[in-house]
Formats: sequence, C-alpha cells, structure tokens
Amino acid sequence: MSTLAPGRERAASLTPVFVRLKLSLIRNGLKGSSKRKAAYVSSLVFALVVAFFVTLGLAMLHGNAHAGTVVVLLAAILAVGWAFMPLFFPTGDETLDPSRLVMLPLRPRPLVRALFASSLVGIGPLFTLCLAAGSAIAVARGPVGALAAVLAAPLLLLGCVALARAVATANVRLLTSRKGRDLAVLSGLLIAVGGQAANFGSQRLFQSGGLAQLEPAEAVVRWLPPATAVGMVDSASEGSYGVAAAQLAVTLAALALLLWSWERSLTKLMVSPDGSTLAVAESAASGKAERDGGFWSLMPGGRTGAAMRRTLRYAVRDPKTKSAWVTALAIGVIVPVANALQGTGSLYLACFGAGMLGIQMYNQFGQDTSAFWMVAQTISTPRDAFVELRARSYALALVTVPYTVLLTVVTAALVGNWRDFPAATGLALALLGSMLCTGALASARFPYSIPSDGAFKNVAPGQAGLAWIGIFGGMLTSALICAPVIALTIYADVADQRFLAALLLPLGAGWGVLATWAGLRLAAPTVARKLPEILVAVSKG
Repeated sequence: MSTLAPGRERAASLTPVFVRLKLSLIRNGLKGSSKRKAAYVSSLVFALVVAFFVTLGLAMLHGNAHAGTVVVLLAAILAVGWAFMPLFFPTGDETLDPSRLVMLPLRPRPLVRALFASSLVGIGPLFTLCLAAGSAIAVARGPVGALAAVLAAPLLLLGCVALARAVATANVRLLTSRKGRDLAVLSGLLIAVGGQAANFGSQRLFQSGGLAQLEPAEAVVRWLPPATAVGMVDSASEGSYGVAAAQLAVTLAALALLLWSWERSLTKLMVSPDGSTLAVAESAASGKAERDGGFWSLMPGGRTGAAMRRTLRYAVRDPKTKSAWVTALAIGVIVPVANALQGTGSLYLACFGAGMLGIQMYNQFGQDTSAFWMVAQTISTPRDAFVELRARSYALALVTVPYTVLLTVVTAALVGNWRDFPAATGLALALLGSMLCTGALASARFPYSIPSDGAFKNVAPGQAGLAWIGIFGGMLTSALICAPVIALTIYADVADQRFLAALLLPLGAGWGVLATWAGLRLAAPTVARKLPEILVAVSKG
C-alpha cells in the first residue's frame, strides 16, 4: 500500500498543475504585446456580450411551443463546432498537441483527467456554459425539470469538450502538418460557405412554415449526444421520466465513450513513431513513376510542360495559392447557384465564376516569391518570357475553361434558361480570355510579394497599392476588352436574334483566345526587360 501512495499522490496533483499551466499560458501569451492583449480582451468582451444576449434570448423562449426544437438543434450545432473548429484553428490552443508531453513520465489516464480539466479553462468553455444554461432554462418546467437543467448544462459542456479533445487527439498529426496549415488557411472560406448555406436554409425555412418544419429533425437529434442532455430537460419537464432517464444514460455513456476513445488515441500517440519520414520515403520512391506516367504524361514537352507542372503543383501544395484557388472556385459557384436557388438568378451570373478564376492570372510571379530567381535565370529573350507566360496561362485554362462551361451548364439547368446558354458561355469565355490578357500585363508591370507567414496576409507591407492597381485596373480593362462581345450579347437579346446568339459561343471563345495571345505578346518584352525589378518586388515577403 505504501508503494502505491506516491504514485496516486502524483496522479492526483497532476490536474491542478495542468490547470495552472493553462492559466500561465494565457497570462504569458498576453505579455510583451499590446496588440495581442487588446485582441484577447476584445475577444473576451465580445464573447461575454454575445453570450449574455443569446442566453437572455434563450431564457425568454421559456414556455414557447418551439423552445425544445431550438435548444436541441443549438446544442447539436455547438457540438459540431467544438468537434471541427480545432481542425481549422489548431494554433488557438497550445495544449491541443499532447505529443509535446511524450518525453514526460505521465500515464494516459491521469493525463486525460488533467487535460480535460485544463480544457474547461478559456473563453470557449465559458461561452458554451452560458449557452447551455440558457438552453436548459428555456425548456425547464417544474421541480424535476429544474433538477434536470442543473445536470444538463455541465453535461453539455463536458460532452462538447470531450468531443473536441477526442477528435483533436485522433487528428493531431494532421494539426501539426502542412495539411493542417492548409485547413487553417481555408477556414475563412468554409465559414463563408457555411454562412451562405445557413442564410439560404433560414430563408427557405421561414417561407415554408417556420420552426415547425424542424420538428422531425429535432426528434432525431435529441437522441444524439451531447444534445441528449438538453433533450433530457425537455422530456423531464413534460413528465416523460423514463425517456429523460434514457437520455441521461445515453449522455453519460457517450461521455464515457469519448473519454475512452481519447485515452486510447493518446496512448497510441505517445508510443507510436512519427510516420512523416515514411511518407517522404514513399514519395521519393514513387517520384519517377509520377513523372513518367499518369496525369503529368499529358503535358507537352520542353519549357511549356515544365512550367505548367510547376503552376499546377503550386495550386495543390502551396497554402496561399491553394487558398486563392479554392476560394475562387467556391465563390464562383456560390453566387450564381445561390441566386438561382433563391429564385433571383440569371444565367449571365455564371460569368462571375469566370471573373473569379481570371484573377488567378494576376501577380503570377508573386506566387514564386524569392524562388523566382530560378525562373529568371532561364529567361534571356522576350521569346522565353512569352513561352513562360503562355505555359502559365495554359495551366490556368486547363482548369478554368472546363469549370466555366460546367458552371454555365449548372446555372442554365437551375434557372431553366437553355436558350441563352450559347451567348452566356461565349461571354464567359471572352471575359476569361480578357482577364488572362490583363493578368499577364499586370504580372509584368505590377508584381508584388505574397508573405509566407500569416494565413490572411496576402500582400507584403508597402505593396498594397500595387496589388490594388493591378487587380482593379486589370478588371476594368478586361471589361473594356470584352466590350464588343458584351455589346453583341445585348443586341442579340434585345433584337431577339437567335442565330447571332448561337454564334456568340464560338465568337466569344475566339475573342478570348485572341485577347490572351495579345496580352502575352505585349507582356513578354516587359518581363524580359524587368527581370531584376520583378525579382526584387516578389522577394519582399
């Protein structure tokens, strides 16, 4: 017995140590930086203000017929947020990576308890507890309901935190890898897409009967933990004590299962080697096969094929370039499709997607950063510069042209307007070609550096003016270049010239090709002449 006491004492004292460590991390993170301190204080104040008003609003739902539907679905949304937000913002909590504790003599179970307790310290848990309390108050009726509410609020918080920790620990290799950083870069886009989906869903919801339409979904969600904690309060308030007891049992069982899964993942993480070197070895072994076959075998030979490969690899591997591409692709779909689904769409909104993708041609050399010196070493004549720019435009067209046509097809199907499909497609391709033209000119005359640090910092200090001039000046110029096709499209629609409208598809495509060729020809001599200036401009980040 005496030999076990020291171990038990150390295990028992581990939890307060980790809580103090979490508080020290928060306190020390605010030292030496007034901006960081201001950001933290403003975040805390904002969270408390929002939590107060949301909690007050939930409490005011007390007695409403749809209060149970609202709070149960809100609990499910909270759980989803806790589960996946750490994957998109892994740097928000330094304790999310337990692999930092591998070298310490810590057992998994006491470590889980300590990390679990430290996870309850912070703005997020406080905000969640306020919402959980408001949700419980909204549906609590009678003494049994009040007792269930006292249990439900902490259980909902514990379930959310345990879910977040279990998912984060199972994906800790992802959080600390390049893919994890990519998720952080793309988080803003995902939030924007989710917000648009929520906006569209709420509009359709209130147009088709209000919250009553959500009752079937709520009947299912109230049995999914940790939303079962709030469902338990509603059931107990209605006198369904057996159902409430079952929901409490499901909540406790899910919490125990999450803690067990977390402990198992933690144990595996502590004793398993990092497999990143194996991935590198496999990549090196398969590198020759990748170069010799597959998709890359379709690329042309010589400088053109090499430059196309480099551009496409940037789009797949570089976080900033990938973020720009995915943002353009997603927003290009959201605008025409969302408007079409809301009944306010137009087939010509498909041109918005072409414009978003055409922007990717701007600042082509900025994505190379200081590595542009290797490209500059291979350019000695305007012909070399022309081939380099042409290859980059080929790589963009390889994605943008099929995307533009497909987006126009989808929009035409949603709005039911196939008569204007040739004209809209031709106009979109002409706009895309015009933007490739101005993008090449802007890349040659207004290059700027893209910083590698900071997920949301895309222009080096002092170069914001170059970025604005290049992008907005290029967009206005693209509209002027595309003006003849725009005028023909308007004339064909007003005069109901069906034959002319059908001809606009090949005319628009041909105009886009001609505009791209002219832009590359005009930009190539400038690139060949200003290689040192371009290198200096793109190397400041």
